[in-house]
Amino acid sequence: MVQKYQSPVRVYKHPFELIMAAYERRFPTCPLIPMFVASDTVNEYKSEDEAIHVIERRCKLDIDAPRLLKKIAGVDYVYFVQKNSLNRRERTLHIEAYNETFSNRVIINEHCCYTVHPDNEDWTCFEQSASLDIKSFFGFESTVEKIAMKQYTSNIKKGKEIIEYYLKQLEEEGITFVPRWTPPVACKLESSTSHTRRPVSPAINIPDSATKEGLNNKEILNTSSSPSEPTAGTPDDKLDADYIKRYLGDLTPMQESCLIRLRQWLQETHKGKIPKDEHILRFLRARDFNIDKAREILCQSLTWRKQHQVDYILDTWNPPQVLQDYYAGGWHHHDKDGRPLYVLRLGQMDTKGLVRALGEEALLRYVLSINEEGLRRCEENTKVFGRPISSWTCLVDLEGLNMRHLWRPGVKALLRIIEVVEANYPETLGRLLILRAPRVFPVLWTLVSPFIDDNTRKKFLIYAGNDYQGPGGLLDYIDKEIIPDFLGGECMCEVPEGGLVPKSLYRTAEELENEDIKLWTETIYQSASVFKGAPHEVLIQIVDASSVITWDFDVCKGDIVFNIFHSKRAPQPPKKDSLGAHSITSPGGNNVQLIDKVWQLGRDYSMVESPLICKEGESVQGSHVTRWPGFYILQWKFHNMPACATTNLPRVDDVLASLQVSSHKCKVMYYTEVIGSEDFRGSMTSLESSHSGFSQLSAATTSSSQSHSSSMISRWRFC
Repeated sequence: MVQKYQSPVRVYKHPFELIMAAYERRFPTCPLIPMFVASDTVNEYKSEDEAIHVIERRCKLDIDAPRLLKKIAGVDYVYFVQKNSLNRRERTLHIEAYNETFSNRVIINEHCCYTVHPDNEDWTCFEQSASLDIKSFFGFESTVEKIAMKQYTSNIKKGKEIIEYYLKQLEEEGITFVPRWTPPVACKLESSTSHTRRPVSPAINIPDSATKEGLNNKEILNTSSSPSEPTAGTPDDKLDADYIKRYLGDLTPMQESCLIRLRQWLQETHKGKIPKDEHILRFLRARDFNIDKAREILCQSLTWRKQHQVDYILDTWNPPQVLQDYYAGGWHHHDKDGRPLYVLRLGQMDTKGLVRALGEEALLRYVLSINEEGLRRCEENTKVFGRPISSWTCLVDLEGLNMRHLWRPGVKALLRIIEVVEANYPETLGRLLILRAPRVFPVLWTLVSPFIDDNTRKKFLIYAGNDYQGPGGLLDYIDKEIIPDFLGGECMCEVPEGGLVPKSLYRTAEELENEDIKLWTETIYQSASVFKGAPHEVLIQIVDASSVITWDFDVCKGDIVFNIFHSKRAPQPPKKDSLGAHSITSPGGNNVQLIDKVWQLGRDYSMVESPLICKEGESVQGSHVTRWPGFYILQWKFHNMPACATTNLPRVDDVLASLQVSSHKCKVMYYTEVIGSEDFRGSMTSLESSHSGFSQLSAATTSSSQSHSSSMISRWRFC
């Protein structure tokens, strides 16, 4: 497996020429990098006007590896080849490095780039990336990989320190400014009539980059520069190292790399707005920075947010008055770490009354709104305190908790809420303070704890009786001035006191069921089930040619094939598949089939677009400009995995999949719209304007064939 690393953009608040002067001092050896033993120049080129300087070095490294491993490998040192390409005219330095030793067993590629800051020409940007591919290494592949990544991480950390060390050295020598390159006088005269002066290039986004560089420039003057502060924020396609530290916290180089790579992947695969960096980072932390696992749960969460329009819940949903009166919870200042503090008086809350009066869905939606408000408060506190605040503290007062709180439907609702919150708001709970836990609490804890993530459980602090008032209690986490009055503090807490919900507000099971449907179908999307041999089909009648059919769908489960057909005659009234042949019931999502079994492709209906294979987790948007009036059928069909190309035998994966009933069921969530020909101007702008109602967050593609799918979608938009 290829290990990859991508650095954030590191900004030096010094001109490019001064940075190059400092970097030149790293060669032929650098005392700050003990493993860098020596380097020899093997090739060098300078242009006549000295604007271009290319130098190739052979670097000797003493890798920190076990002596036994070195003895088995038969080497004491490892050699790398590094090529530095300095362009003084463009003010850029590109570096490429690769390993010479064991190149047939291990492939290491490293790329670096120094450029001028796009917003401040007196600053310099640096970014790098690398890849490691271990083919074989005497059975020590895992050990070599760990050594390589450890060594590389250590060197990355030292990178900025080394440059700053040599900058200080230059300053002590009285060198604080290096003039920019200017063309020789003769060149100026010759070129004055042929072209104008070239402007300074902006920073170039290099796909990959390495770690060593060099420069020759002798004319140095004693001056000083004081560049202005940059505007807040980062470029759309990059992350600045200072920005990461200020808004996201201290991350190791590998953690920074994981964040940048997952963010880039989302930018490449998502059509709409991507999550904020803080949000992405929470999912990475929840999976210990395993990119594949984090990407999987993040994509599932994005689909969920899109389906239930969670992004708009704070602006579009008003909690019922019952919740405002009887839900004993609310926000209350912040803890000593600057985290927003949420107070919940669970013991004073009538959980049974709330469930009977509102149903599970309303409670769930209210909890979602609390979490969304928590995310918003974290952003605000980050700005107020000048440091990253990515989670909140929850204080739960259990005084009054008794057996009525263990009412089965209430516990069921609590477990469901925990499950949803755990899946979609990971790493948002910084600390949970449980106060005045009664004797019945262990029973509730036994029921609930298995559904709580291990990392989350470690953040729980439980106090029985008045233990929270002693050493190691509440005062260790919350300032005395904001301890709520009901806990013996002096601060008035505006959290509702709860109490019993009047039975006159209770609703019947039928009313609650209808209310649940109303709450959770406030979405422009519909869900459908797709089975093997039973596709789901949607009929669209087109009266005017050149109308535009648009679609937006998410593949929630399984792999499907998306088709578009045209027919001059209307299909029979849609029939829902009984699924009896599949022995599968479909409690969620409908299945409608329109194309009659006796219809023949090419005679009764025709295919107007090439089939598109869509993998589980993909989000697909596209459009089709109709050529004829009539009936168009959008079809989502079960995708049968092809057998191995080199044999007629089925693949092992296919055999295993065929043994699983669930593998014969796919689920999609879709939305379609028709734009009249008079509203369509044949441009992408008009198409995009028609998507204004789409969710800002869409699910992501996890398929390796994403580039193919994207091109198909793009092609469909212009067909």
